[in-house]
Amino acid sequence: MFDQLNHVVERYEELHRLLADPAIVTDPRLLQEYGRELAGLDELVTTYREYRQAERQFAEAGELLTSDDAELAAMAAEEHAALQGRLAELEESLKRLLVPQDPNDERNVIVEVRAGTGGDEAAIFAADLFRMYTRYTEAQGWKVELMNTHPNDVGGFKEVIFEIRGQGAYSQLKYESGVHRVQRVPVTESSGRIHTSTATVVVLPEMGEVEVEIRPEDIRIDIFRAAGHGGQGVNTTDSAVRITHLPTGIIATCQDERSQLQNKAKALAVLRARLYAAAEEKRLQELGEKRLSQIGTGERAEKIRTYNYPQDRVTDHRLGRNFSNLPGIMNGNLSDLIEALTLQDQTERLETIEQ
Repeated sequence: MFDQLNHVVERYEELHRLLADPAIVTDPRLLQEYGRELAGLDELVTTYREYRQAERQFAEAGELLTSDDAELAAMAAEEHAALQGRLAELEESLKRLLVPQDPNDERNVIVEVRAGTGGDEAAIFAADLFRMYTRYTEAQGWKVELMNTHPNDVGGFKEVIFEIRGQGAYSQLKYESGVHRVQRVPVTESSGRIHTSTATVVVLPEMGEVEVEIRPEDIRIDIFRAAGHGGQGVNTTDSAVRITHLPTGIIATCQDERSQLQNKAKALAVLRARLYAAAEEKRLQELGEKRLSQIGTGERAEKIRTYNYPQDRVTDHRLGRNFSNLPGIMNGNLSDLIEALTLQDQTERLETIEQ
């Protein structure tokens, strides 16, 4: 652990030198990247330096334990014991701080919810999940902004894409990516049979123009007339925007705003988030890296949670744990789930550091 900490200190000092380099100061992307990395290491380096100072004081107090001066030896023994406890506390803090932090944790997020298997019931479930996240967001004092919706005829969504703006939004919602399954009697079911339907959630960190550059020559922009609920026109102008990233084939669409300019800006934001996610996935595959934790892998085909209405139970399959009060959870009371997922993720990462 201490070899790793020494490397961290070296990197911390290197970042200070880099940020003083005139070539870096004039590069907004590197300036932002290095500044964020430096800020992320600050607490760890400060704690490590405090640990080293306490270690020196502990050694000095230990040397005085055998002093011929009884009063001095007694004072040294008292200080030695206090420092021993302090060193243990600082070591635990260092282990916690050494757990790899996600550099995107403080970012806003773009959330994509899509109906899966189950027809109309899956679309209704997708709308239920959208409402759940909206209410959780409101409870946090954050803001939700719709980016693109594809409603169906029974009050559900084939797809809904929205942005959540709030400090630490990604750190709390990133564990929601994956397949969500619901077991209940659909409102459209007359015989009372329980159906199983699914919806897929994708949570992406919002990326800025500096971090993900999109060259004008790499995109094709198509403008078309937006369609509303039941196929009715949202307005009488061609304001919907579809942007295709030609090198990757990734597409982003936005039609919920009346302004073509606003739809374009939102579509670009979605495209940047998707491009970042695709590049990050490719980078990890090329390096042969595996996530330290299985909690937040966010695989789109990974079944992460089941909402069982007849049994008033929500099962998170990554935790292997059931949660009661399903109506409360669907009303946005996600704190217990998110705290449990965060704790298990941190515990697994900490175990890796201690090995």
